[in-house]
Amino acid sequence: MRPVTTIPVPVTTYLTPDGQLVSSVPVGASYADGSPLEWGDPLVPGAVVLDEQVAPRASWSGVVRAGQVLTIVDVGGNQSGDCLLYNAHHTDERYSAPDTLAWQDNAYIRTGTVLRSNLGRALMTVVGNEIDRQDTIGGACSRESNTLRYGHHVMYHHGCRENFLTEGAKHGLGMRDIVSNINWFMNVPVEEDGALGIVDGMSAPGKRVALRAEIDTLVLISNCPQMNNPCNDFNPTPLRMIVSEPDVDYEADA
Repeated sequence: MRPVTTIPVPVTTYLTPDGQLVSSVPVGASYADGSPLEWGDPLVPGAVVLDEQVAPRASWSGVVRAGQVLTIVDVGGNQSGDCLLYNAHHTDERYSAPDTLAWQDNAYIRTGTVLRSNLGRALMTVVGNEIDRQDTIGGACSRESNTLRYGHHVMYHHGCRENFLTEGAKHGLGMRDIVSNINWFMNVPVEEDGALGIVDGMSAPGKRVALRAEIDTLVLISNCPQMNNPCNDFNPTPLRMIVSEPDVDYEADA
């Protein structure tokens, strides 16, 4: 594991002589390439066994062992992290959005949500969440959908589907293994008429979500490269992935 360099971020707020409010609280992206922010600690106390940063527009994968907790940090703020989950030993068992939502009878993912597989089994549980809700119905962008929505001038932009295929290939996964995904930190409200929107995010720099693995779980992340709608504030920024061994058994507050 590479050593982690932190950047102190002191918070100061003051008025200038001409009455302008100046604050060091970050607005938008606030990071240095290769250096995670100091506030990116695990949500669940414990020994850190993995701490890696996912570059903007890039992909990441890793196996989170049963009982370990994965904390995902939105380093710059309003950065969507598209996510797929698989049984690490039998990848035909994978995350199922329909099973997850049907079991909890709710359209959103929140603290206490059990992320279930296509066999109805628990893969991971959300044991910490610093924003109001997480999305699992907005899907993943792709070259094809970008071209259809935004025009042929963006057809060269890769999307989350391409990231999933690239990262999944490292684990023997292909097109047939790409299913409905989770979108961490993405704001997809359900309107009164049932329509879905992709609107400005409700996350902020340093916001986190924590997932406890119930079985050994292969996690695929696409640090969303989308630049044509507000899901990433039109400015993709890094994510930070922290895997920890909890100090004690941690129960989610449902």
